Amino acid sequence: MQTNIATREDWLKARLALLGRERALTKLKDEVSAARRDLPWVKVEKDYIFETEDGQKSLSQLFGQRSQLIVYHFMFGRDWEEGCKSCSFWADSYEGLAPHLAARDIAFTAISSGPLARLLAFKKRMGWSFDWVSSSENSFNHDLDVGFDEGRPKDLSRAYNFGLMPDAFMDEMHGTSVFAKDEDGVVYHTYSTYGRGLDATNAAYAYIDLTPKGRNEPSEGNPMAWLRHHDKY
Repeated sequence: MQTNIATREDWLKARLALLGRERALTKLKDEVSAARRDLPWVKVEKDYIFETEDGQKSLSQLFGQRSQLIVYHFMFGRDWEEGCKSCSFWADSYEGLAPHLAARDIAFTAISSGPLARLLAFKKRMGWSFDWVSSSENSFNHDLDVGFDEGRPKDLSRAYNFGLMPDAFMDEMHGTSVFAKDEDGVVYHTYSTYGRGLDATNAAYAYIDLTPKGRNEPSEGNPMAWLRHHDKY
């Protein structure tokens, strides 16, 4: 770690210069967010049915009383014994979100292709309370380009992260998708993001990025090899 020692006055000068860049980044982020809201909507044609703690529910029913739905595509495959440690790292940020999102007309749920009983057992182990449902009996993960198991139709025009990663290295990948429902109850897909696009939703990384060492992850190999489920450190 580089150590650059300065007087308080020199530090303040450098900090103000950086603040100018941070403010420009914030303005750019606001512009990108506005462009995201202006994206066209795509009607969801399939009737997806999910296994939930309250029985079977359609995608529309996952909205509850809200008109917007955020889905976290949690990596937990059909034959997996536990959830992905990176997805679990993200999910640790989700506790307490639901009431605040609901106040802005947004529902939130995690969706995985693993069987519901296994998802709920892992959820209990991790101490989480957010909604988590199983897509094991439908093609939701395939259609949202986060499922790459043997059951996925062979389609060379479709790949992970909009084709930026054509060879998904696991049978299940992570992402976040957003849906909206109009006054007639029609559901639309409005947005999805994958890979590093999810960084903004990880509270721990946001704080780590403020520190002198930063993420301090290797440039080669798996940068997140350090990570553990929070009950394994």
